[in-house]
Amino acid sequence: MHSRSVKLMVVLLAGQCLASATSASLADKVVIVKSTRTMTLLSGDKILKTYKVALGTTPTGPKRVEGDHKTPEGNYVIDQKNAQSRFHLSLHISYPSPADRERARKLGARPGGAIMIHGLAPSFAYLGALHRQTDWTDGCIAVTNAEIEEIWKLVPVGTRVEIRQ
Repeated sequence: MHSRSVKLMVVLLAGQCLASATSASLADKVVIVKSTRTMTLLSGDKILKTYKVALGTTPTGPKRVEGDHKTPEGNYVIDQKNAQSRFHLSLHISYPSPADRERARKLGARPGGAIMIHGLAPSFAYLGALHRQTDWTDGCIAVTNAEIEEIWKLVPVGTRVEIRQ
């Protein structure tokens, strides 16, 4: 009987260790660097993974107004996930911030929205990594479908997002 108790204790401890290792490996920050076309997932100071990305068709400079095809710059959060996205899966970025709204208002325009980290539409999924040969989104951050599936698991709602030039 003592042997069974020890085995049970070992199994329970192993399960707790595995659970904490899994939760510890979730990202708490996403850093997107537009100039290098990279997106890095971080957990504390630890880099979990870095991806090459495609951006908006006019990637230089911050997003100012709806329709400018620029990827925003600044600090945001992942505020929702969409499993029914037309781009395989998507994570919504909290753009526009109050400052983004005010900047657009001063320009007499709308700031736009629907900025996502997403995969590829079914009709373009066959391209895989080739999609990164050009910036093609309306301001979003695009990765392959296999990559967005991985990102989906690692990046919970509420994760901070920093987008830099």
